Amino acid sequence: MKQRSRTGYSAVNTTVAVFSRIIAIFAGFVTRVVFTHMLNENYVGINGLFTDILNILSLTELGAGTAITYALYKPVADNNIPKQQALMQMFKWFYRITAGCVAVFGILIIPFMDVIMKNRPDVEHLLFIYILYLANSVVSYLLVYKRTLIEAHQLNYIVMVYQTAFLLIQYMCQILVLVIAKDFILFLVVHIVCTVIGNICLSAKAGRLFPYLNEKTEEKLPEDEKRDIYRNIKAMLMHKSGAVIVNNTDNLIISSFVGVTSVGIYSNYFLVIGSVKQLIDQVFQGITASVGNLGATEDNRHVKKIFETAFFTGNWLYGFAAICLYELLEPFIETSFGKNYLFTSEIVLVLCINFYINGTRKAALTFRDSLGLFFYDRYKAVAEALLNLVISIILVKGSGVLGVFAGTLSSMLLVSVWVEPYILYKYHIMQPCAMFFAKYIIYTLLTGSVWFLTNAVCSHVAGTPVFVLAVRALICIIIPNMAFTVFYHRTEEFGVIKEKAMELIKRGR
Repeated sequence: MKQRSRTGYSAVNTTVAVFSRIIAIFAGFVTRVVFTHMLNENYVGINGLFTDILNILSLTELGAGTAITYALYKPVADNNIPKQQALMQMFKWFYRITAGCVAVFGILIIPFMDVIMKNRPDVEHLLFIYILYLANSVVSYLLVYKRTLIEAHQLNYIVMVYQTAFLLIQYMCQILVLVIAKDFILFLVVHIVCTVIGNICLSAKAGRLFPYLNEKTEEKLPEDEKRDIYRNIKAMLMHKSGAVIVNNTDNLIISSFVGVTSVGIYSNYFLVIGSVKQLIDQVFQGITASVGNLGATEDNRHVKKIFETAFFTGNWLYGFAAICLYELLEPFIETSFGKNYLFTSEIVLVLCINFYINGTRKAALTFRDSLGLFFYDRYKAVAEALLNLVISIILVKGSGVLGVFAGTLSSMLLVSVWVEPYILYKYHIMQPCAMFFAKYIIYTLLTGSVWFLTNAVCSHVAGTPVFVLAVRALICIIIPNMAFTVFYHRTEEFGVIKEKAMELIKRGR
């Protein structure tokens, strides 16, 4: 197989990931619009609720994926095949145990459904629908472990091509089911079948790329390496617990204190905001394995330079996207789903600020996981999760849905925003991080100023939702990017990105 540089792998992975995600987002949005119009809002609400319940059950994965992926980077860089085989055997058993645990815990939740759902929706076969969601979650863990080795070899674009292809097949079949039969149960069955077939095909591809995966091995990991992996898995369990509670309990709190209908409204906003987040996240997903290789082969000074460039890039991309979302969500939701699916502007503002702050963390999280630093900030995740739950439950009683999202924002600002980069600088870069936080503040203030300016211009646009959407989109593309270019074009980070872009253009030619 032809070898590329880290920049080459990152460019290919990111390009394929971004285009794949655009295709998947567009197809998913069309499916969602059809879903919303063919089925009532109760189905929209339980879709969001059951999805969040099963995301919480994914805690049983214990973060083994991240921990073992990190352990693979050095054996892959050294072409140590026996070590790779031993790690993949460990990974296989972790995922089999995970599938079993998700099934058991998912069944144990069934008696508490009435507690989870305030004003239980009038939906036929509700229990069977939940079982189908659970079945899809369980089968998603089978055979998927082999894709980790593909990603560790910096070949994530292969995974993205397979995932996108089967996602398109799934969406097309689901749309046909909705239009012809309007059957939600059959809609879910299609999802399960596509998940199983997709995993089988990707597993077979991994076997062809790395034939030694199919060989029996007697290789055992040394006890000290096992201890390190178990230690990292315990740390990742804390991180995963915190992330799941912060990101996936909003629907549960809204359902319990406000009602399932509000969950359905939020689900549409979450679809749009989550789709944009997934798209930008692909930029960082594309560099994850390259960062792991960087940490295994380069000095700390070079790691610092690349991290600060990645942080700068994330701030620009997520800042621009947050501004666009705030200005465009209302006309977009109204056009796509109708006025009855709109939130107030205050709720949308908090959602978009959450999106921006969460996005600025992405670079630090990518480097933390790729460099194996998740043990050092394990208690951070628990603290953030507890704060998020407590603040959200307190605020929801007085402020409703707005209070839930304000609680999420508060917990991020109080804990994660400063702890994650601090850990990276202390334990890997090994330099003071005061200058980084100074840049962080400058970037945030500039983004806020550009946001205010863009909103002032967009607020003068009036007309039909489609007209407002089109004109505001044009304004949002021009003003933020022009302002960022003017302010940042002399910075070192901008220069690094420009240099890498020119390098890739020359290679392309």
